[in-house]
Amino acid sequence: MTYKELLDRVGNLPVFTSGLLLAGDVNPVNIHKQLSRWTTAKKIIQLRRGVYTLAEPYRKIEPHPFTIGNRLVSPSYVSLQSALEYYNLIPEAVPQVTSITSRYRTQKFDTPLGLFAFHHIKSQLFFGFSLEQVDIDQFVYLARPEKALLDLIYLTKQGHSMAFIEALRLQNCDQLDLAWMEKTARDSGMNKLIQAVKNLVTLIS
Repeated sequence: MTYKELLDRVGNLPVFTSGLLLAGDVNPVNIHKQLSRWTTAKKIIQLRRGVYTLAEPYRKIEPHPFTIGNRLVSPSYVSLQSALEYYNLIPEAVPQVTSITSRYRTQKFDTPLGLFAFHHIKSQLFFGFSLEQVDIDQFVYLARPEKALLDLIYLTKQGHSMAFIEALRLQNCDQLDLAWMEKTARDSGMNKLIQAVKNLVTLIS
């Protein structure tokens, strides 16, 4: 495969995987060698093993950080502080993309395009997200605002406490569906989430 052939195949993708190039009648060894050469030549950027983006000036589409997060680990969805910032529920800027995964252990990736953190959660809690458009032709799995908050509470020691919830300095809380949060907390059977929602309702009220 030539670099021109690579551009023809992935030029309109913000992020691509080696698996895409290995489809069909190709020599896997040659493909991996080419990817290594192009990475060394700084024509492509390796985000992790098997995940790449085109380097500038060859890149037509700037990958949204959330798009990169979804591609680095699958299945996963953007949640926690990143989603809360996206919905303007917290005032602080978040220096890394935070995501939830049910299949892999908690881990971080320090890439040339940013830092990405993935937190493991029980499979029965892997819900409350949908495919959302975050940029032109870029759709990502993103937690709904209520689930992003519940995920953060669940994963934080004493996250259900009034002190922690107050420290978040939540804003624009009118977008939160408190009834959905109460039902989700009850259905989980977790006292931590049930108490957290009670404290949240008290704080907002």
